[in-house]
This record gives sequence, C-alpha cells and structure tokens, in this order.
Amino acid sequence: MDSDLPDAGVVWRGLPARTAFRAGARDIAPAIPATVAWGLVTGIAMAQSGLTLPQAYGLSILAFAGSAQLAALPLLTGHAPVFITVLTALVVNLRFVIYSAAMKADFAGLRFAQRLGLAYLIGDFPFVIFLRRAPQFAAGLRPVYFLGIGLCNLAVWHLGSFAGLIAAGRVPAAWGLDFAGMVALVALLVPMLGTRAGFAASLVGGMAGILLDPLPAHAGLIVATVAGIAAAFAAEHLGRQRA
Repeated sequence: MDSDLPDAGVVWRGLPARTAFRAGARDIAPAIPATVAWGLVTGIAMAQSGLTLPQAYGLSILAFAGSAQLAALPLLTGHAPVFITVLTALVVNLRFVIYSAAMKADFAGLRFAQRLGLAYLIGDFPFVIFLRRAPQFAAGLRPVYFLGIGLCNLAVWHLGSFAGLIAAGRVPAAWGLDFAGMVALVALLVPMLGTRAGFAASLVGGMAGILLDPLPAHAGLIVATVAGIAAAFAAEHLGRQRA
C-alpha cells in the first residue's frame, strides 16, 4: 500500500496521510472493547483507593499505563516516599523503553516534539499492531499510521478510565476487580495469538514471566518482556525465510 510514495520525510497532509491514519484507527478497533474494560477496571481501582477525582484522573493522564497506575496506588495511599513510588512505576513501565527502541528507526527523522508526542501514545497493543502492519506503508507514512493507532487507543482508554472513576461508588467491592482486570488483560492477549509472532511472544514471555516472578523489583517482568519481543522477532524472521 502506498509503496510509490517517497520514503524521505513525513506526509502529514493529503489523501495518503488520511488513508494511513484511518488504517491505524481501523487496525486498533478489535482491541477497543478490551481496552475500555481495562481502563474501566483501572479507573474504579483508583477511585476506590481514596484518591479524589482530580487526583485520580491526573494520575491517569500523567501515567497513561494501567499497570503502572495499579502498582503506584498502594504506595500513594500508604504514603510511601515519592522516589519509591516513582521508581516502582518506572520499573513496571520499562517495557516501553524496549518498545521505543524497536520503533526508533521509523520515527528517527521526526522533530523532537513529534517524537515526544508519539512516544506518549505507545502501548502494548499499539506496539504489536504497528510492528506487524507498518511495513506495508512507505516509511514517510508510518508515523501517521501509528498516530491513528495511538490516538484511537488513547481516546478509548480515557473513556473507560473516566467511566470507572465516575461509576466506582456504584460498584460493590465483592465483584472482585482483580479478576475483572485479569479478564480484560486476557481479552487483550487473545487477538495476538492469531499470528506466529504473537503466539511465540505470548508463549515465551508468559513462561519467562512465571519462572522469573520471584525476582525482586519486578525485574522478571522486564526480562520476560525482552524475551517475548525477541521470540516475536525470531518467529517473524523464520516465517520470512520459509516464505
């Protein structure tokens, strides 16, 4: 698609850019129900932690990562030192540094402000979709394609998160939000299993996460993330060799 477009620069306007943007929004659409559900669970957890609505939504906007928010909540409510809370959130979110490194080549030609804005939009599912489908676009259109993915994901996440914050007072604690969060994560995972790379990443990353869970400071999560991404790249490479 759009293979006749020049690779240099970024086409931000015109029909090719609109096509790439719409393609990004379309490709993230299957993940919308699970993303809303995960945002809803995270929003409810933040509201029930005792944070005020402005505090909770401020945290949601600043962090934009459900796992980091949930990891930081008990530390915030327990009045832990600020540097411990920040360090915990950073460790949990270290996988995004790995994602950024994997996407670096496609965004290297952008201005710093543009790269910063796109970096804010990186998430688990947007990363997987972009890595899998971006090569069908000319290099100059790939940032626009990711923008379509990221903005759509951002909108539905905050929709779910804000709905959770508003509805928290009407949700009984007996419903088991931990289980609901697990179900939402499973819903995010299942669509990835349809490809060789996604299956390899899930299998290797999942097994590594279980085996390395005892490691301190969530280090096992980081190692498992690297292992999963490496498995996905290896599976993709082997698939191209056999084709």
